[in-house]
Amino acid sequence: MITITPRAAAKAVELARKQGAAEVLRVGIKGGGCSGFSYFLEFDDKPRDGDNTLEINGLRVVVDPKSLLYLEGTEVDFVPSLLKGGFKFNNPNARKSCSCGDSFTV
Repeated sequence: MITITPRAAAKAVELARKQGAAEVLRVGIKGGGCSGFSYFLEFDDKPRDGDNTLEINGLRVVVDPKSLLYLEGTEVDFVPSLLKGGFKFNNPNARKSCSCGDSFTV
C-alpha cells in the first residue's frame, strides 16, 4: 500500500473541511504528463468496489488497483513552502521523474 505522512493527512483533512468535501482522499495515477504518468489527488464521496483503503488521522485514503501497481510503497507528504510547496510523492517505483515532480516513468 502507500503511506500518507501525518502532515499530509492533516492538510488533506483541512482542505476537505474547507471545501465541504467528504474526508475520503483518492490517490491515483493517469496517463499523461511529460514523463508518461501523472499523479492525482481528489476528494471522493466513498470508496469504490476494489479500492484499497487505509485510514490515518481521521482521513480515509483510497487507491484503485491499477494505480496501486505503480504506487506501491509510495509516500505522500505535504511540504509547506512558498515556492515549491504542496503534496509531494516519494515513489520508489519511479525510474524517472520530471522536474516539477508531477509525472513519472516506471
